Amino acid sequence: MNTTINNRKCSAQVGDRLLDVARAHHSHIGYFCGGNAICQTCYVRVLEGAELLSPMSDAEKAMLSDRLIKEGTRMACQTLIEKPGKITILSEVEAAKRMTLENPLQLPAYMGKMGWESAVKFTDTIVFQAQREKGEHALEPTQLLHDVAAGIGDAIQLVIEAIQDLFGVKRSAEKPEPGAGDGYGGDVAAILAKRAECNNGHRRIVSPEGLQLHQECGATCN
Repeated sequence: MNTTINNRKCSAQVGDRLLDVARAHHSHIGYFCGGNAICQTCYVRVLEGAELLSPMSDAEKAMLSDRLIKEGTRMACQTLIEKPGKITILSEVEAAKRMTLENPLQLPAYMGKMGWESAVKFTDTIVFQAQREKGEHALEPTQLLHDVAAGIGDAIQLVIEAIQDLFGVKRSAEKPEPGAGDGYGGDVAAILAKRAECNNGHRRIVSPEGLQLHQECGATCN
């Protein structure tokens, strides 16, 4: 499958989540909430292949303004690849970084635009977050903490790589083996292999550690 995220060629399969594809290839997409549709930092623009992706989720409908949707904006933590083909993605954080380096005078207008589009959906976003104890977007505290920690760790790794690139520091050319402890697992398959599917009805993907806690505590994953 031909998938490109921020000009970086990525290997991906049908069923993969855009956020996981980006993580596996160290691409620049924000995900401080660990991919739980809270932080709104994983916005991406679908430049090509929108028809190959999953339909808009309730979270996206609540958080994305009509203008952003028309511009092809999706939330990477909510978007799955449903059909094979060519997909080209540019993340908003990468777009902002390029703007800072190439044309910083555009930043005030860009920040104003994104701030306004968030304000337009503020009420819908608050309602969605307040009601998510029900349905497929419900949060499980233990899993949320696990995901946030992983997201912060990935963000730190991206910052380190950006600094290395800035100062011309060469990284190891050796590709880590899947699951070799680099925080990404080497590829999408390795990331997904570290997770287990909760069988309590809604098919949410959780970590094996989180699933074990569910079982030990007799809790249900919502």
